[in-house]
Amino acid sequence: MDDPVLAAVGLRCGYEEREVIRGVTLSLRQGEFVGLIGPNGAGKTTLLRALAGRMRADSGRVELRGEPIERIPRRQVARVLAVVPQISAAPFEFTVREVVAMGRTPHLGRLQGEREEDRAAIERALELTRTQDLAQRPVTELSGGEFQRVVVARALAQEAPLMLLDEPVSHLDIGHQVEIFDLLLRLNQEEGRTILCISHDLNLASRYCSRIVAIAQGVVAAEGPPESVITEEEIGRLYGCEVHVDRGPEGRPRVTPLRRRPTS
Repeated sequence: MDDPVLAAVGLRCGYEEREVIRGVTLSLRQGEFVGLIGPNGAGKTTLLRALAGRMRADSGRVELRGEPIERIPRRQVARVLAVVPQISAAPFEFTVREVVAMGRTPHLGRLQGEREEDRAAIERALELTRTQDLAQRPVTELSGGEFQRVVVARALAQEAPLMLLDEPVSHLDIGHQVEIFDLLLRLNQEEGRTILCISHDLNLASRYCSRIVAIAQGVVAAEGPPESVITEEEIGRLYGCEVHVDRGPEGRPRVTPLRRRPTS
């Protein structure tokens, strides 16, 4: 089997005196589409930040293509790994195109202007996310859903073979949610991009991801294909509620929440 493109080995990290990730070992292999699920406060975003090299480990390590990520220059990391964070405030009065063009920064030298290949990558990212009609608008004038699509477009312009996404459709309507996940699946299947995506929507994760990793209280609680993780027993234990799991139209597990389990 191929060596992992990204791996955490015995990873522990957190904030000041509070440990959030408690000994996680996890690997992503070339061409995987992995869904990261778990309840609020489980450590999903912290784990993603550590995997991206944006948070120092207290112990253990993160390896990018077999090399400790903290030893790799940030510009070089960014050529390989793109991150779509949870939606944040729009950055000043930049236009949509200017924000998407920021994805090309790792490929440019100091003070170097856009090349033809950069312009092509920017236009393709705008087209794939259907944000080309917004290109000249200030991002401060966009809705939350529109800005989220722009953030995805910026990561696409980066043209990194590995993508880490933190709830990329949380502010989108159902039509745009499906559109973004269809796009991610196409990038995965047709271009071979490796994707790790945090999702609170279990049904989207089940439908699109080839492997599910469940995090609870800073550790890996379960992992495997959707059929083995998205079960009534596993989801009930993970989220503390009763659920019904059947099969959706495409044969993947489908979750219907029933009721919150009473606390003792």
